[in-house]
This record gives sequence, C-alpha cells and structure tokens, in this order.
Amino acid sequence: MLVRRTLVGLKGTGGEVYVLKLKQQKNHNSQQAMGWIPQLAGTCSSVLSPLTGAMLYGLCRIIRGGAAVCRHTAATTGVQSDRQFSAAHQPRDYSLPNPTWSPDTKRLYEELSRDRSWRRLPSYKEFARSRQSISPEAERKTRLFTRNLDQDGIGFEYCIFYNEAEKRTVCIFQPGPYLGGFAGYAHGGCIATIIDATVGVGIAHGIGPAMTANLNIDYRNPIPLGSTVLIDSRVEKVDGRKVYSNIQVRSHDDAVLHNEATALYIKLKT
Repeated sequence: MLVRRTLVGLKGTGGEVYVLKLKQQKNHNSQQAMGWIPQLAGTCSSVLSPLTGAMLYGLCRIIRGGAAVCRHTAATTGVQSDRQFSAAHQPRDYSLPNPTWSPDTKRLYEELSRDRSWRRLPSYKEFARSRQSISPEAERKTRLFTRNLDQDGIGFEYCIFYNEAEKRTVCIFQPGPYLGGFAGYAHGGCIATIIDATVGVGIAHGIGPAMTANLNIDYRNPIPLGSTVLIDSRVEKVDGRKVYSNIQVRSHDDAVLHNEATALYIKLKT
C-alpha cells in the first residue's frame, strides 16, 4: 500500500481517544480509499467503549503489518505482487531456447526462425490444452510424455517447425542424459517417441487431429546423447481418414542418416 498508517493511543480518564495519522506518499487514490479509517476512529473516540477502541487499534496494526509485507515483497522482487501472480500462471513454451541447448541446436533454431516459410509450433506440458473434450480439472492432472521432466537438458529437448505449403514438419532434437540406452547413445524407444511426436503434431496442425495406427522405423546409425539431429516428416498421401508419412532422422550437418521411418495415422472423427 502507498499510504502508511500510524495509530497513536492517548489515554484519558473518560475513556480512550484514538487518533489515526496518515503519512501521505505519492498516491492520492490510496489516501481516498482509506478515508473511512479516520472517520471510524473519530466515532470510537466519541461514542464507543474503550474496548471497541482497542479492537480498532488492533485492526489498524494488522493493516499496517500487511502494508509492510507488500512493500517488502515489491522491494525484494522488483515487481508488484499482482504481476507475480500473473507470471506464475503463464504457461511456459518449451519450444523456446534455453541455456542447455547446444550451439548446433541453437543454430538450426535460428535458421528455421529466419525462414518465413516455416512456423514454430509452441509446446507446453499439457497437450490437451485446447481440447474441449478434456475437462480443466482432468487436464491439470495430465502431462505430455515428452515434457514430463522439470529440469531442462536432461530429457527431450526439441522444437518443432511446420511448413504449410509443403505439408512438412521438422523437429530439432537434442537427447539428454536421461534418455540413454547402450554405451552413451539415445534409447531406441525415445527415438520412436520423438518421431511419433513430430509426425503427429505436424498432421494435427496441417490436416487435423489424428492417432498413430502404424509406425515402422529402420535404425541405421545410433544417435549420441547430447548431439543434435533433425527429424524431417513429409505427408505423402491422404486417403479418406488415412494419412501416410515418410520420415528421416539426420545429423545436424546432414552427414549421417540415423533413422528412416514410415507412418500411418488415422484422422479422428469430428
């Protein structure tokens, strides 16, 4: 609060007289908002009992304490408490760079961001954020599998871009140490997961919500943990509700083919 309140008690033989002093600061509106306090204090001094006056004194002490806490919070954080509340409830977009990204991951991100034919797709912990079939309470209890770790850099670090004209989706993927398989390489299961996520997100944005019916993967060369690869998914054919895609996973410099895959997705009935 921008008005500091000091209550001074003056004891007399006929009862208690309580005087409320307002030390003004720069906010005139706050001073007006607290205008009822001196009026109430004047009433206590004239018609109310000493006990009631003492209760008013205690109330004002509590108000003063709350104002002090607010000033301390603003001073130590540098922001107002209502802004803290809003920021705390703002969902984080995990597709944006963080300090754990390698130089190769950042370079690919910047290259695709500069190319206007590509659109970055935001990524949150809750995949069903915009699904009306999921209740808000149930949605809060779910979490996207590829965003299930709170610490950056140890699991799935990735960012997906979509090209509307080409019906093509690419994912910059950097597997963290918690995705390990054999001898310092990414586990085959996490590779299948990120391929499935890339294909599914691209189809959802370009065609509509769909689910995996079949995913066939050829593992050509292992992916080292901490390295950067590019997952390239293209929609080859749409036959009714069936969507067919081809996928390649290549090293960041396009020198190594890590995986090849084909996928069949089925569009959900609307």
